[in-house]
Amino acid sequence: MRVTVIGCAGSFPGPDSPASCYLIQAEGFSLLLDLGNGALGSLQRFQPLYDIDAICLSHLHADHCLDLCGYWVARTYCPDGPLPSIPVHGPADTPRRMAAAYDLEPDPGMSGTFDFHTLRRGPYEIGPFRVTTAQMPHPVEAFAFRIEHGGSVLAYSGDTGPSDDLVELSRGADLFLCEASFLDQPGHPEDLHLTAREAAEHAALAEVDRLVLTHLVPWNDAQRSLMEAKASDFRGAIELAAVGAVYEL
Repeated sequence: MRVTVIGCAGSFPGPDSPASCYLIQAEGFSLLLDLGNGALGSLQRFQPLYDIDAICLSHLHADHCLDLCGYWVARTYCPDGPLPSIPVHGPADTPRRMAAAYDLEPDPGMSGTFDFHTLRRGPYEIGPFRVTTAQMPHPVEAFAFRIEHGGSVLAYSGDTGPSDDLVELSRGADLFLCEASFLDQPGHPEDLHLTAREAAEHAALAEVDRLVLTHLVPWNDAQRSLMEAKASDFRGAIELAAVGAVYEL
């Protein structure tokens, strides 16, 4: 399983990264985890535009889903004609919300170009991947993912506050992509995001091998986030997500 970081900025694109998007590949199958604003342009640096087989959206905030609109245009109005439909797995209201985002009538909306499926806990199969989800604490319906292939495990937090379910979902993962939106200081809203220290604490409890801090909000100092994570009890490898980083699991 190969994981490529397409975008890792949190809440809005930063000067060095679009918003959330990760390319997961195995056996010639390419799955996108999230497609946040700005990610469609970055994606084309690493994968041909039409060589995507499925998409999973963790939730419907713009920094995780909005570039599905641009991708709908690219697949619907391709110069060689519309491309075959591909599955999009997301929260229950995804078809209506994405149609509204592009000012389309809800029927047919983006159906035809995308075959929408409501996320479920699983495990179930998407291409060669075994996928399990868990709902996370966040102001909207939001999911974390466990993706397994060939004995390797990727865990992805999506957006979340502290969560015992996230610990269980990521248990023993080879790679844990975990959001680290907040710096370690008082006054954060509850059930919204994690600090880098909290991300590392979840990684320690889950006994993951490698933690990659992501959803890095552009106004924060990423190096401070990394320092705060390394001050935790987690003793595995910790690094900052970066566009173009590749992990072979």
